[in-house]
Amino acid sequence: MSSPLLFAIAALIWGSTFFAITLQLGEVAPAVSVVYRFGLASATLFTWCLLRGDKLRLPWRAQRWVMLQGFFTFALSYVCTYGSEQYLVSGLVAVLFALMVFWTPICSRIAFGTPISWRTWAAGMISVVGVTMLFYNSIAGAWKEIAGGGTGHFLLGLILALVATIASSAGTVVVAKVREQSSNLMLTMAWSMFWGTAMVVAWALATGQPFVLPRAPRYWMALLYLSLFGSVIAFNAYFTLINRIGSAKAVYIGVVTPVISVLLSIQLEHYRPGPVEWLGMAVCLASVAWALRAPAAASAPSPSPQPAPAASLAAIPEVP
Repeated sequence: MSSPLLFAIAALIWGSTFFAITLQLGEVAPAVSVVYRFGLASATLFTWCLLRGDKLRLPWRAQRWVMLQGFFTFALSYVCTYGSEQYLVSGLVAVLFALMVFWTPICSRIAFGTPISWRTWAAGMISVVGVTMLFYNSIAGAWKEIAGGGTGHFLLGLILALVATIASSAGTVVVAKVREQSSNLMLTMAWSMFWGTAMVVAWALATGQPFVLPRAPRYWMALLYLSLFGSVIAFNAYFTLINRIGSAKAVYIGVVTPVISVLLSIQLEHYRPGPVEWLGMAVCLASVAWALRAPAAASAPSPSPQPAPAASLAAIPEVP
């Protein structure tokens, strides 16, 4: 399969997953939907590894890092993502996920002391301006609602979305440590999803969220799409693309994805951004694209003895 086709597959699938999540909201608690999604995806990946003849066992030294990755990437990040989309249109959440291009170097700086280029800092400041423009009217409306005795759910959704992006960035940094222990991407991803699912199960039980089977056909269609396409096929296409063209180019998927998500929100969620919102989106995405043109030193390198694969994985953003 050609590289442009792999790029298109990953971008189109991930661009549509933000809307697909909204089809799972309502009848089933968000955390329970996360369990169903990654439980199915994990089982699929384990089956795939068995069919390839892989041994499913990982040493405990590797499992510790895989568990940490599962917590950040497939537990905390997705519980917050599903929760945020109860209050925000999916396109706005997708735009916030583009900011992972900045969170990831910051997390790498904290974990490994990796230097951050001036371009990344400057682009980050510009992106803050863009996000402020994008959400200014909505935040102002939420404050008025709170002042009038309302709940201000929009602000809660915004906070959850930001936590989700930071958690995903932390997860990408942990991937580098996982790659030091195992080069089997499919197997480590299967275990990571498994541990993330187990953690969300514990959270759902502790908070009294019921495990119910939904009746709506659209829920099951969205579940299959998110599990098999959004969580298995898209990642496989993306990892293959990284091996071919490197993360510096493959990560541009993170710029294309929000554009697709916003267009779907306009068409399917009746989202009608005004001139300020449009300008804010343009400024935010332009700053991300500028940051991605930074030298390799600004990316999140890995201390791994296998520098090429680990460095590539450490720079990638996890996308719902």
